[in-house]
Amino acid sequence: MSKVLLNKKKKNYAKLVRKALIIAVSTAILAVIALYIVFTKSGQWLVNDDEFKHVKWVVILDGQSADMERNDFAAELVAQGKADSVLIMGRRVLRDRSNADFYSDDFLRHSSIDSTALFLAPHDDPSTISEAYTIIPWLKNRKADTVLLLTTAAATARVSNLFKTLAGEKPVFLTTDIHHYLYDANTWYVNRESRKNWLREWAALLYSKFELIGLDTLTAADSTYYAPIRSVSEEKKMEPVVDLQKFLKQANSKTQEVIESAAKDTTSKAKKDSVKTESKTEPKKDEAKKDVKKDEPKKEEKKDSKKEESKKDEKKDSKKEEPKKDEKKDNKKDESKKDSKKS
Repeated sequence: MSKVLLNKKKKNYAKLVRKALIIAVSTAILAVIALYIVFTKSGQWLVNDDEFKHVKWVVILDGQSADMERNDFAAELVAQGKADSVLIMGRRVLRDRSNADFYSDDFLRHSSIDSTALFLAPHDDPSTISEAYTIIPWLKNRKADTVLLLTTAAATARVSNLFKTLAGEKPVFLTTDIHHYLYDANTWYVNRESRKNWLREWAALLYSKFELIGLDTLTAADSTYYAPIRSVSEEKKMEPVVDLQKFLKQANSKTQEVIESAAKDTTSKAKKDSVKTESKTEPKKDEAKKDVKKDEPKKEEKKDSKKEESKKDEKKDSKKEEPKKDEKKDNKKDESKKDSKKS
């Protein structure tokens, strides 16, 4: 009996081990599948890529990179005839300048769009939902039918959900993937910036769903925008016209006046300085002349004294030479005497 019990225990233990192994393997397989889904499908779930043939409005949301990828995408749509009007949004970055101004300057350089079809919406909105509150009532006033929203690919699902919830049935908001290198839905886990966008957008998407709870749809009368959205042509009419040629002429004339006045001042100062220096040097010259006149008799006296001394020296030399002559004569006499003695 004991042997039978031991065999049963061994069999039960082996069954438990097999079950544990099956569970472990299955969990590992499920984990691999989950990781595969996370690394492939979760990046695509953030992207809402709508198909369209033609839209009346293209809205460029703020936040594009220095490559101006949204500007280029919108300009290409306008060139292909797939879009009629463009609205550029941008936060205020300077006292009287916003990103919308800089974006519009770049857009006009790279697109052939008419200035009456390019609209600017400078704002101070800190978030996407604030941008929705800014432009949805304005678009409803314009009776827009279809609007294409341009933002980063990772934010398209969130932006589409926000605008559709707040706008209701009209206008119809579409989003598209502009295929920029900062976010690739299929290989987001390879690039560092894509990983950051993936994590940030998932958090923002979940928070936006919580934020939209209890909000009603906006109407044309719900706009809280502090200034009217105008086209580029209207902005140019509102700005004062400045004639640069006249401004340059005035500036040149002023600079010439300043230069001439400075030259006159310098010449007058130089004249004054020369007069002062001459007035200071004249008494010195008179004193110098007086000193020269005083020194002239002294020089003459010195010359006379030198002449007298030279005469005295000559006399002394002549006196010294006379005794020498006498000595020579005596020597000659002695020699004659000696000769006589010898003879």
